[in-house]
Amino acid sequence: PKLVAVSNFISFANPKAPLYPRLAQGKSWDEMTVTWTSGYNINEATPFVEWGSEEKIPAQSPAGTLTFGRNSMCGSPARTVGWRDPGFIHTGFLKNLWPNLVYTYRLGHLLSNGSYIWSKKYSFKSSPYPGQDSLQRVVIFGDMGKAERDGSNEYSDYQPGSLNTTDRLIEDLKNIDIVFHIGDISYANGYISQWDQFTAQVEPIASTVPYMIGSGNHERDWPNTGSFYNTTDSGGECGVLAETMFYVPAENRAKYAADYGMFRFCIADTEHDWREGSEQYKFIEHCLTTNQCVNTEKSHYSGIVNGTIHVVAGGAGSHLSDFSQVTPKWSLYRDSDFGFVKLTAFNHSSLLFEYKKSRDGNVYDSFTISRNYRDVLACVHDGCEATTLAS
Repeated sequence: PKLVAVSNFISFANPKAPLYPRLAQGKSWDEMTVTWTSGYNINEATPFVEWGSEEKIPAQSPAGTLTFGRNSMCGSPARTVGWRDPGFIHTGFLKNLWPNLVYTYRLGHLLSNGSYIWSKKYSFKSSPYPGQDSLQRVVIFGDMGKAERDGSNEYSDYQPGSLNTTDRLIEDLKNIDIVFHIGDISYANGYISQWDQFTAQVEPIASTVPYMIGSGNHERDWPNTGSFYNTTDSGGECGVLAETMFYVPAENRAKYAADYGMFRFCIADTEHDWREGSEQYKFIEHCLTTNQCVNTEKSHYSGIVNGTIHVVAGGAGSHLSDFSQVTPKWSLYRDSDFGFVKLTAFNHSSLLFEYKKSRDGNVYDSFTISRNYRDVLACVHDGCEATTLAS
């Protein structure tokens, strides 16, 4: 590199300002959580969320504050050349929400002199009532990462599809209710500042709909730290960044269940022990009680779905790996490209699966599931079978 020019000095108006709000479902259906990043410790300012619907006077909910130091990292580069002070991570809990209602919110910090620091205003739609029979849309993917718009500060084009995936989701955001980013989130790999780059990239999504995560090898793996695989894929982060930067509705963040309307999501973590007899195996077994693949249908599943449909959606942005040369008989569709999955539940009886490519947002594979749904709550005594098709 050769110096060709020097700009005038540039500074931030407020380098400590609250940034990058990230929504997540709370532990109950009527609770939304907001996590954000700022430069304010609790001895400088009190963090809170101001929020409400259009008809009511805004409420204010206090927020908890977390951070971590260099010694919380497990190794290099996170402890050495990759280290950067992360600032402070705040989480507020918005409770007793009405279903399907639009709320506005903004992030606030009350300074010791009585003045306030505010973020801009954001909005979200609260979750449907549990089991509500209505249109519900879910996006699921893994392995996205981040990239610079101008191509700078990128090492070997490591996550070439991440911006396309992000842009397609933003374009379709009015038709998305909740997002699950399962594993390999930012690919910071021990370079802490890149988590800010990632949260800035997904802010239009995560500030508007719940952005649920699960840890992958690039968040968790480090030898002798409790991860199942003794690789160094996390770059020394060993789960600290992912579990601090994003909220999940569970004490044990390796696994959790999340309910949204008609859906139940079971989030497991391959980076912790999942073998038979382990705590996580028992969790998966309880969440998915019948895994028996006996249905040979390929495009439209109707009646009793007597099997489990498996979809691997790990091409959201990071570099792609080749498929195995062996194709099992149950493998119906493969595509080596960047994309994501969308599930659309029209009601209790009809579910549409779509695989969309990140380059254009078009559908390249799809199937539907339909069944007769009988609500056990609608049954009179001895008027229904012992179990419903929903079970």
